[in-house]
Amino acid sequence: MSIKRIISGVILFPIFALILIFGNKYVVDVFISAVAIMSLHEFYKAFQGKANPIRWPGYITAILICFIHVIPGEFVLPIITLIILINVLVLFTQVVVTSMKNNITDVAISLLGTCYIVFFLMFAPLIRDNLEDGKILIWYVFFAAWGTDIFAYFIGRKFGKHKFTEISPNKSIEGCIAGLFGSIIMCMIYTVICNSIWNVNINYLYIFGISIFLSVISQIGDLAASSVKRDCGIKDFSNLIPGHGGILDRIDSVIFILPFAYFLLSII
Repeated sequence: MSIKRIISGVILFPIFALILIFGNKYVVDVFISAVAIMSLHEFYKAFQGKANPIRWPGYITAILICFIHVIPGEFVLPIITLIILINVLVLFTQVVVTSMKNNITDVAISLLGTCYIVFFLMFAPLIRDNLEDGKILIWYVFFAAWGTDIFAYFIGRKFGKHKFTEISPNKSIEGCIAGLFGSIIMCMIYTVICNSIWNVNINYLYIFGISIFLSVISQIGDLAASSVKRDCGIKDFSNLIPGHGGILDRIDSVIFILPFAYFLLSII
């Protein structure tokens, strides 16, 4: 791991943690909205020369995250569904009114970016502020992703012999299996801390199962982002974060976990 990568992580993690721990729900909503906008910009830019995504509906949808807690809790999921439908309608309307200046490929990439990035990220503030003990539960998302990444990286680098997929040639079967154990270890340690310090009585067996599932989802998310970059012929989505690439490079696995974690953690 490069010095730039380590320094960037040391600087950015405390900022991120402070916002997530001490920020009120509106501050977190604005923060997630900003992350969504930057990630969406990186995603659309990756397709430069291959397609012409219709960007403005995605950006407007990302801005709407700022207002997610203005909506009464019981109406949030129906409204998210409605916004997806409106996005589809708006994108195809633009194709029609511009006489196919934008084509179906543009529509598909535009909608994929909005669903994959914006709608998945919406579940971060929903987990944190709409679920009971959400400020505690949200960290399972990150510990599952980080545990998977860290163990997969170091064990795969040292012991990886069998290639997992051509999408990401550096990934090995050994690393993927190690990632599962990394997620389990991190999540179980965090559960011990939660039950001991915050007295929340989280079921260990349930978290054991969740940590495996979230690790698998995390690795699929990482490979999904790699497949996009491979198709677009780029190494990173941007060079915004020294040693890490872009925002989307850093959160690709977390994004995939969020919606699944919301429904799994809501029944703890």
